[in-house]
Amino acid sequence: MSEDRSDDGSPPADWQARAEAAERALGAVQRESGERLKRAELKVEAVRAGMVDLDGLKLIDLDAVALSDDGSVTDPAGIMAALKRAKPWLFGVGSSSSTAAVPRAEPLRTRHARELSEEEWRSARAALLRRAGS
Repeated sequence: MSEDRSDDGSPPADWQARAEAAERALGAVQRESGERLKRAELKVEAVRAGMVDLDGLKLIDLDAVALSDDGSVTDPAGIMAALKRAKPWLFGVGSSSSTAAVPRAEPLRTRHARELSEEEWRSARAALLRRAGS
């Protein structure tokens, strides 16, 4: 506290220089937090858009990205759409085919004929003959 005041109780002579340094530091922190916010919101939108490698976000000029009054990126979906048009290889290709069925937890085990009852054996033999005859 004694450093903040001179002997007569007035503020130190370099108060203006210290205030300017504090304003510069505050400006740097605000710029850095804005950049982090932009990168975070664009990363979320890139994942939603299906970007394969998030290193593609380095291609976006963050100085051109604007923040709204509430601190969010203005039109992040539009930015991703423009990037997708300009560099489509950064994004995965959508598939119109259906997804494969989930495999069974245990693989099917074939049963040997000696393990079947006579009724099961006759049923299996009849099914085999029907398939072979068709």
